[in-house]
Amino acid sequence: MDFQGRITINPSVRFGKPCVRGTRLTVGDVLGFLASGMGEAELLEDFPQLSHDDVLACLAYAADRERLLLSLTTAA
Repeated sequence: MDFQGRITINPSVRFGKPCVRGTRLTVGDVLGFLASGMGEAELLEDFPQLSHDDVLACLAYAADRERLLLSLTTAA
């Protein structure tokens, strides 16, 4: 999943946290809901502005960030 077209960072929206394009929902918000046990269907019902691909983009963004952090810590 290529998240780059779906996840945006704008300093004037949610203090520059990565958000789903066109919303004020952060990647952290989406991941937090999923981690708390909310299913994707429920998440999409509660936030109709989200799509399945938006949820996948949040997961891809988090995975990419994790890989980046790991590479920075192992390179030091």
